[in-house]
Amino acid sequence: MKQYGDLKNNKFRTQKIAYRALVEVKICPAALNRGSYVALAVTEDLIRKRAEHNECVIATLEELSLHQQDIECIEYLDKWCRDLKILYLQSNLIPKIENVGRLKKLEYLNLALNNIERIENLEGCESLKKLDLTVNFVGQLTTIKSLKDLTHLKELYLTGNPCTEYDGYRQYVIATLPQLKMLDGQEVGISERILAVQALPEIQGHIIQQQKTYQEKREKQRLEEAEDTKKKDNKWYTDINTTSESLSDNEPKEEVIEKTEEEIDKEFWEEKTPYTPESRIRVHQYMEKKKKKEERKVRGPDVPPRVIRLETDDGRMLNVNEAKIDFELRDDEEQNVTVLDVAIYKHLDTSHCDVDVQPTYVRVTIKGKVLQLVLQEEVKPDSSTAKRSQTTGHLVITMPKTFRRNLAYLSCMTLFALGNPVSTYARHESGLWRKKTPKSRKVKEMVKPANQKENIQLKQMPASEVSSKGLEKLEVDPTLLNKMNLDIVKENELKLQPKIPLLGSKINQRQTTERKNSADFVDDPDVPPLI
Repeated sequence: MKQYGDLKNNKFRTQKIAYRALVEVKICPAALNRGSYVALAVTEDLIRKRAEHNECVIATLEELSLHQQDIECIEYLDKWCRDLKILYLQSNLIPKIENVGRLKKLEYLNLALNNIERIENLEGCESLKKLDLTVNFVGQLTTIKSLKDLTHLKELYLTGNPCTEYDGYRQYVIATLPQLKMLDGQEVGISERILAVQALPEIQGHIIQQQKTYQEKREKQRLEEAEDTKKKDNKWYTDINTTSESLSDNEPKEEVIEKTEEEIDKEFWEEKTPYTPESRIRVHQYMEKKKKKEERKVRGPDVPPRVIRLETDDGRMLNVNEAKIDFELRDDEEQNVTVLDVAIYKHLDTSHCDVDVQPTYVRVTIKGKVLQLVLQEEVKPDSSTAKRSQTTGHLVITMPKTFRRNLAYLSCMTLFALGNPVSTYARHESGLWRKKTPKSRKVKEMVKPANQKENIQLKQMPASEVSSKGLEKLEVDPTLLNKMNLDIVKENELKLQPKIPLLGSKINQRQTTERKNSADFVDDPDVPPLI
């Protein structure tokens, strides 16, 4: 498919593909029938960006500037912005005035530097006061009759259009539009208007004849432009289809001289072409191509997008927060569950969120962005629940654990409450906690009762006696509680404690002697004592 070239002359299949592209790229459908360069049309996002002064509200917008946006088709403005008073559309590629007839409050319309060839579709702009069509391609001067009923139109600018070169152009416009006060920046006088009305019957014939001559010239320009485009396309296809096998060894091979960018640029700008809408579009295409090439040089080679890995090569899951969203992962020991609280945006629709709970990890997808967390303990995916708050928008995922938490910590705390240091106990192979003599501290062994291997005997409760909360309890033999000898522990603790002198004791006080008074000392009662 050609790169949006002469779409009018393409086959039905190409035309079908081009129409399919309209849905995705928002292309002006009218451009396909004109056989011209396809540019982007007016979109809602574009208008909202230009409506920042009105808090991005387009329904009450009164002034809109869409200049230098490469627009080729005016759309939706008469439906979205009914209250427009000032509209700037200069420096675009608009070939036709359309979809502005319902703007009843429009007072100023600027369409300078576009590709307009006719003045039309402005009859509904009842409040229009100023119309600027500077530097366009208006050759059909008789189309200004469509502005005759616009009683508020006071200023009209047609400078730079082919119609301004017609003999009697100014007199014809002044006589046709009696409400004008200024034409092309020059004020219209009373005497000038009277003379123009008197000469209108004679001037009108000359204007029509000159207009017909220009239309014939314009048709030739269109045909020449179409032939040039066709030759360039044929040359491009020929260069691609030509192979080294098609050339015989006897035929001389022409050396292909590659031109530098400077030579190509110089050749393009020195080429003599008539100033037409087609040549203006071609210049625009060339400038866009050159601009992209320069941006590519500054930016460097295109870096491939980063691939988000959710697991390693050996199948281990990774922690990923592609969405860059806040979350909180906590364990609830009482309920024996793991809870994940994801701070999803309050106004985000729930249909954009997806939750996947697995035994070892949980994955939350938010508008295609992944939040994946590896869990420390296995959970039950079938019993997990996901709820979203209507107030804050947070997503809360509750995942029950598969296994209950180990009771080693709780057992140590129980032993410590009975008077035994936690550090002197270790886990035995049988599953019971037994005493272990520390190496770093020299403490005498505790006195063991007769027929007892240890001071305390612990045994696990059967599974039938597990409490309703799911915690396993340890049972201590009550006969051993009275036989515990803690004197050695207390004695060693007292030995290890440093001796700190009591406050006010005379241990650290220095023994000082009072010095005798000198011989010339006089005890004066009026002098206060020294403190």
